[in-house]
Amino acid sequence: MIDYIKILTENPNGVMATKDGDMLKTRVFQYLFSEGNKAYFCTNSTKPVADQMRQHPYVSFCTNLQNFCPVLSINGKVTFSDDEVLKKRAIDENPSIKQIYGTAQNPVFTLLYIDVEEIETFSFD
Repeated sequence: MIDYIKILTENPNGVMATKDGDMLKTRVFQYLFSEGNKAYFCTNSTKPVADQMRQHPYVSFCTNLQNFCPVLSINGKVTFSDDEVLKKRAIDENPSIKQIYGTAQNPVFTLLYIDVEEIETFSFD
């Protein structure tokens, strides 16, 4: 089995696909860390993407190595987390997230995870 956590850790920037009504939307997200089969991300609670994920919690996150070998997609259900320890970890381990939100107590800082149900890869090899 492919070590998807290693790929995500080494290539944290990718594209999150969500459903907005009958339309699909994609946007750039940054993978933060994993615990078990939970891949953590964050967003601003006031952005439309947060509402989209609440209404349609099944998403896909895709990233790739520089040479596109492999392209990795993780798919599953999003769950929002208010766990202060995990929010602090996200802030402490990710300077860009800290720059945006400041502290784990920021009311718009929203932590979420994908409960990874499916892992897909594609390679040009």
